[in-house]
Parts: sequence; C-alpha cells; structure tokens
Amino acid sequence: MIETEQLILRPWKEDDAESLYKYASDSRVSELALWPCHTSAEMSRDVIRYIFAPNPYSFAIVLKTTGEPIGSIGLVPKEDEHHYTAEEEREVGYWIGYPYWGKGLTTEALYGLIEFCRDSLCLKSLMITTDTRNTASQRVAEKCGFELLENYMYDGTSGKAYRLCL
Repeated sequence: MIETEQLILRPWKEDDAESLYKYASDSRVSELALWPCHTSAEMSRDVIRYIFAPNPYSFAIVLKTTGEPIGSIGLVPKEDEHHYTAEEEREVGYWIGYPYWGKGLTTEALYGLIEFCRDSLCLKSLMITTDTRNTASQRVAEKCGFELLENYMYDGTSGKAYRLCL
C-alpha cells in the first residue's frame, strides 16, 4: 500500500468491480487509455481477477475521503510493455475516472508510485508511454519530471515515450 496526501494506492479487490465499471465504462477514459470500454460489472470483475490481481504492482487509486477506487496506476507487466525498456527500468501505466480529470490526483498518485519504485523496488528508471492524442497523460508525466524520449508507433497507434531516471 502507498499513501499520499489525498490517496491510497492499494491492490485491487473483487469488491471494487462496481467502482471500476463506473469509471472504466466511460469511453472518454478507455479510448485514450487504449483498452476496451467496460460493458458490465462482471467484465470489470474479470479484469480485476485476471489482469490486476496477478500483477503485484497494479494499484487502485482510492480517495481517502470516500474509500472509492477512482482509477488505476502501476507497473505494466514485462510482456505487455508498449516500448523497449532498459535494464532495471519498468513501464508505468495509469488512468483516472473522468470526474477527476484536471484535479491533480493522477500527478499525486504518480509521485507516490515513483517514490515506491525508487525506494522499495530500487529501479533505476521508469518509462511512460501515451497515445499521441493523450495530452493530459503527457502533462502528468512532465509534471513528475519525465522527459520525452521519442515518438514511436505501437500496433498502428502513434505514441510518445517518456523516461524518468530515478
């Protein structure tokens, strides 16, 4: 578990399926995050069971004030990365529900994850990849000190790769 001023980053639980569905069923979120829009709470439960839960570094972004998961942040599993990573480097992925866009919460969550990766995992660097259209995610990366590494193509989608040396 990682704690910041307003957030708790913790492993996903199956009980979070309704909250996950609430935000992951919004096409404004899924389109820019490049994953399918959730069509049911059961689909969200399966995502928790088979994608989030097996990854020890996949965290629900939970508001301290409500206890509700409002997004996700974590390290992309090695075999699912979108860009080549250097030795002792991992790719970070994140998204947050539409009602929370522009409130600084994703930046706060990323700062918490950076500290965890540096202090607990002893990684040397982190990579973030975004769809070229996802300027909000690019701003989050830049606010947290990531520098543009290059523009690239992944499965026919143009993207931007950012790196932060820890």
